[in-house]
Amino acid sequence: MASEAVVVLLLVFLSGSTFGIKLEGNGYTDVLIAINPVVPENPLLIKRIKEMVSNASSVLFTATEDKFYFEEITILVPPNWTQGDYGRTKTETYEKANIVINEENRAYGDQPYTLQYGQCGSESRYTHLTPKFMLDDELIKLYGPRGKVLVHEWAHLRWGVYDEYDDGQPFYKGAHGDIQATRCSLELYGQIVNRINHTNCTHIDPNTKIYTQDCVFVADSELWKKTASLMSYPSLDKVTRFCSKKTHNREAPNAQNRMCDNRDVMDVIFTSSVDAKANVQPLKGPHPAPRFTVMQRGQRVVCLVLDVSGSMHVRYCNISIIVELRKDNGNTMGDEIILLTDGESELDCVSEVKESGAIVNTIALGPSANKELKRMSEISGGKYFYASDNLDQTELVNLDSSGMRRKGILNGTVSVDHTVGNKTTFLVLHESQSPEDIEIKSPSGQIYDFIDFQPSSISKTHSLVIQGTAETGDWTYTIKNTLSDQSITITITSRAVSEAIPPVTVKAYMSQQSIDGSKPMLVYAEVNQKGVPVILADVMATLESDAGDQYQLELLDNGAGADAFRNDGIYSRFFTTSKKGRYNLKVKVQRKDKGKNNGQVRLKRHSVAPYVPGYVIKGKVVMNPPKPPVSEDDLEADVGSFTRTAIGESFSVSLPPGVPPPNFPPNKITDLNAEIEEDKVMLTWTAPGEDMDQGTADSYEIRVSMDLEALRGNFSGAHLMNTSDIQPLEAGSTEEYSFLSSYIINAEPETVMFFAVCSRDKDSLMSDMSNVAKATKMLPFVPFIQTTTTSTISQYLSPNLKRSSGSNVVAVVVSVIGTAAVIIAVLVVSRMRLNRPGNTPHFTETQVSTSLL
Repeated sequence: MASEAVVVLLLVFLSGSTFGIKLEGNGYTDVLIAINPVVPENPLLIKRIKEMVSNASSVLFTATEDKFYFEEITILVPPNWTQGDYGRTKTETYEKANIVINEENRAYGDQPYTLQYGQCGSESRYTHLTPKFMLDDELIKLYGPRGKVLVHEWAHLRWGVYDEYDDGQPFYKGAHGDIQATRCSLELYGQIVNRINHTNCTHIDPNTKIYTQDCVFVADSELWKKTASLMSYPSLDKVTRFCSKKTHNREAPNAQNRMCDNRDVMDVIFTSSVDAKANVQPLKGPHPAPRFTVMQRGQRVVCLVLDVSGSMHVRYCNISIIVELRKDNGNTMGDEIILLTDGESELDCVSEVKESGAIVNTIALGPSANKELKRMSEISGGKYFYASDNLDQTELVNLDSSGMRRKGILNGTVSVDHTVGNKTTFLVLHESQSPEDIEIKSPSGQIYDFIDFQPSSISKTHSLVIQGTAETGDWTYTIKNTLSDQSITITITSRAVSEAIPPVTVKAYMSQQSIDGSKPMLVYAEVNQKGVPVILADVMATLESDAGDQYQLELLDNGAGADAFRNDGIYSRFFTTSKKGRYNLKVKVQRKDKGKNNGQVRLKRHSVAPYVPGYVIKGKVVMNPPKPPVSEDDLEADVGSFTRTAIGESFSVSLPPGVPPPNFPPNKITDLNAEIEEDKVMLTWTAPGEDMDQGTADSYEIRVSMDLEALRGNFSGAHLMNTSDIQPLEAGSTEEYSFLSSYIINAEPETVMFFAVCSRDKDSLMSDMSNVAKATKMLPFVPFIQTTTTSTISQYLSPNLKRSSGSNVVAVVVSVIGTAAVIIAVLVVSRMRLNRPGNTPHFTETQVSTSLL
C-alpha cells in the first residue's frame, strides 16, 4: 500500500538539490553559497566570499558583452558559528546550495570543480570550493584570481559548457600537420618546454607524432593578442572573454568540442543554455554591485502533518499548524512541514504558506492528489513526492529491502561492505500475523533465528540489531509467511563503520521534474565514496507511474549516449516513455558478482579550474610549484561487494491534448574515435539505440572530409563511406569497424581527415551528427627486404620515396646474389577497387620494371 512507502520518502525528502537561481533582467538572484558545518568558523572566509563574487561579477559582465552580472547573493553559514549577527534562513539549506565551501575532496584536493554530468547547455549540480582555496593566496598562482576562477566554474554550473583545455590530451596534430597545444584560442602564444628542466621540448612520440607527456605548454601573456578564453586560461590577466565564433578553436580535442558539437562557448550560452530564451540586451552603463545577505539556519523544526480526512473535503491547511511551528522561537521562517495526504481534500492555503516562510514538503498518496500540492512545495522551496498505491515494497532504504504478499518463503541476499556495519538492523514488518519463522545467516555461517528478534505487537515488527560491527560479506535471510493475503517485508539498514571510512552513497535524479513529452528525460544515479566516484557497479533504475506501469533501465557509466563522461561515477540513461502520469524513481546499486571486478573508486577529473604549470615572463620561463598530488592508490582501492538503494523526487509527464507520444531517433554518438593505418581506417564508437539509447539502431551513415567546417556545416555533402556490411549492435555495445577506402588511398601523406557518423532507426529517423573524430594519414613505411647467401635483413625504404601518379608502390624486392649486381624489381599496381568494406581488394598489375644498379 502507498502508506507503507512513506517511511522511505521521509528519509529522502531532505536530500538532493534544486537549482533555484533566477535571472531578473541582467542580474542573477537567489544564488546560494553555503559553508559546510565541518568548516571551522572564520569571519575572514565571509569577507573573501564577498570579494570573490564582486570581482567575478565584473568579469562576468565583460565576458558576456555587458549582459550578465551577480545581483543578489545569499551566504549560508553553519549553525555552530557564533561570532556574527546572522539573519534567519527562510528556505535556504546546505543541500540546495549552488556553490559549496567544503573540505577538500580526495579526487580534487583544493582544485575548484563543478559536479557536471548533463548534456551541453544543461545546468550542473553545484560548484565546490575549499576553505584553503578561499584563504590561501598562494593558490592564486596555481589556478588564477578567485573571481575569474568562479566565472570559469559558473559557465559549467549555469550554462553547461565544458573545458577548452585537456590534461589527458594536451597536444594534437593540427590541420596543416603542425603540433598544437590544446587551447582556445589558437592565438594564445607560448612555449612548449620540458616539465623537469624547463628547456624547449623536443621529445616526439614516434607513433602519434606529437609531444610526449613530459612536455608542457606555458603561455606568454605578452604575446597574447586576443582576450579568450576563460574556459582555457582564466589565469592570464589579458584573458577576459569566452571564445566566440571568430576565436573558437574547433580542432582542439577538448570536452567543449566533443560535448557541444565543436560550437563556441558564446553560442551555447545564447542559444542553448537556460538563459537562451531570456533575450537579454546589453546593459547601458555600469552594472550595480552585488548585494549580500549572510544567514544562518537555526534549530531545525520539522512538523509532520498527517491528513486523516480521506476525501471528505476537510480544509486541512489549518492555521493551527503554523501556530504550533511558532512555539519554538516565535516565527515560522525556515521551519519545515512534511504533509502526507491523499490530496483529495480542499486546498486553498497556498498564500498562507508563502507568507509564513515555512518549507512544505508534500507526499501525495494515491492517484487523485490535488495539483496544488506540487505548487505549494515549489513556492516554499520544498520537495514533492508521489507514493502510488501500486508501489511495491522492495528496495526501500540504505542496503536492501524486499517483500511478498502471498503464502510461502521470502528469501534473499544482502551485502555488507567494509564501509558500513555499525548498528546493522534487520526489520521485518507484517500485517496481521507474525511470520512463522525468521532466519538470518552471516557470511561466516552464524545463525540468528526467530527468538533473536525483538517483537512489537503495536508496530507489527520484528527487529534484529547486530551487535558491534557486522561481518563483511553476503548475509542471507529466510522468512516464512503462513498467510496468503498478508504482506511481509524485510528492510536492512546499516551505518558507517567509522568516521575514517566514508560509506558508499547513492543519489538519484531526473533531468527535469516535469516534461511535455517532446523530448526524453534523463535518469541519473550518483555513486561515490565521500565525493570520489565509484565505478564498475551495476545500477538499475525502476520508474513506476501512478497507473501502475513499471519501467526498468540499466544505468551506464560509459561516456556515451546520455552519459557525459566515462568512469566518473555518474550512471545515466534516457527515459523515452512519454505516457502521461506521475512517476516514482527508485535506484538500486549493487556489486555482488565475484567473477567480475568489484566496484572501485577511480580518479576522474573534469569541469575543473585549470592548473597553471607556469608562464613566460619577458621571454623567460617561470614555472609554478607543482600541483599538490592526489594519491592514486587511495582512489583506486577496491570497495568490495555492496548494495545500496536510493529514491529520487517524483516527476510528471503531461502530453498536450490530442498529441500522440513522439517517436525518438537514435541518440547522438559522442565518443567516435578514428585512426588511419596506412590506407586502412579504424573507427570505434558506442552503439546508439532505436529510440535514443534503447534497443538497436537500423543502420549507420559514415562520412569523411578533409575540411572540418564543411563536414559540420554539410554532413550530407561529405564523402560517403560504404557501410552496407555494418549490422548495428545493441545500444551500449562497442562498435569496431575497419575498412579500406579509395578516398583514404588517394590522400597525400600527413593529410588530416575528419569523420562523423549518423544512425537511423527502422522508421528512417536520423540521429544528430556525432562528435567529429580527427585522424591523420601518416607517412607509410614500405618494407625493404634484402636477401644474401647467408642471411635475410629487413629494413625500411626511405620515407621520401615518391609515388607514381595514380598508382601504389606495394612491394620493393632487392635480391643480392653473392657480390653480383643488384636487381630491383618494383611492382606497381593500379589503385584498389573495393566492392565492399572489409573485402579482399582486387589488384591489376600494370607494370613491372627492373633497374640495374
